[in-house]
Amino acid sequence: MSGSASEQEYLGSSLASFLELVSAAEPAPGGGSVAAVALAMAAGLCVMAARLSSSDLPDAFDMSVSAAGLRDRAAALCQADAAAYGLVMAALRSPREPDPRKRRLRLEAALSEAAEVPAELAEIGADVAAIALRIAEAGNQNLLGDVVTAALLAEAGSRAAGALVTINLEQMPDDDRHRRASQAVVRSAECARRARRQIES
Repeated sequence: MSGSASEQEYLGSSLASFLELVSAAEPAPGGGSVAAVALAMAAGLCVMAARLSSSDLPDAFDMSVSAAGLRDRAAALCQADAAAYGLVMAALRSPREPDPRKRRLRLEAALSEAAEVPAELAEIGADVAAIALRIAEAGNQNLLGDVVTAALLAEAGSRAAGALVTINLEQMPDDDRHRRASQAVVRSAECARRARRQIES
């Protein structure tokens, strides 16, 4: 493959090509991009399941539209995460001298910027998990396996994104995105737990 991972348009890549990019000895695409793809796929399952639940759910169409919006937003954040991480890498590679304070501030700003994408992804995961739960409880039961899969993927994506927020904002403990991500992870976990119960009862 020509060019570095950062130069690739991920959404225009085949699945095989994207997996090669993830596996390459390059810093991006990394965890945030992979979480974004997982969330986009979870949302895609919800779109499908909602469309096939029109006779079971009166708001199935609205749910499919909402899930499609979450899918598209998560997919776009796959590229955005890699771009944000590129800024972090540039800051890390900048010289420490003659102004170490300037370098530190640049790195903190880059890490703060890099935290924005996973903070949003964590919340997307919670929203996708909530849609999956609704369909699991009242939608087309022939698709229960699909929406439980969606809920569990959404929880995993939200948790992964939340961990990245914690890492990126390690030196900024008062940043509100810690709280936002934590709350989103809790919401996604509860929805996934309740969705899974539909196949255990």
